[in-house]
Amino acid sequence: MRGINFILAFLLVLCLAPMPYGYYQLVRFVAMVVFGVMAYHYFEKKQEAWAVTFGALALLFQPFVKVTLGRTLWNIVDVAVAILLIIVCSSKEDNTNTTGNLK
Repeated sequence: MRGINFILAFLLVLCLAPMPYGYYQLVRFVAMVVFGVMAYHYFEKKQEAWAVTFGALALLFQPFVKVTLGRTLWNIVDVAVAILLIIVCSSKEDNTNTTGNLK
């Protein structure tokens, strides 16, 4: 999952460049799926705060009902979420498997 999170962080930062509208739709769909999976993962681990955070991000990035924040605010959100993903992926807690051993 860490690799997918780093890829999503890269895709979010790439949103700062002028891209076709279809790219932004694709990133929103991928982000919704990844954040939904992360919310479920943290819910299963009984970490409700992270589950709610990633559930809210899944709702924010969903492509079905457009959330109009404006280009500047979306750029800020994209970078902030990319930084959050990198921090979560780099955390020591996320680097352990179910037996508690380091990967």
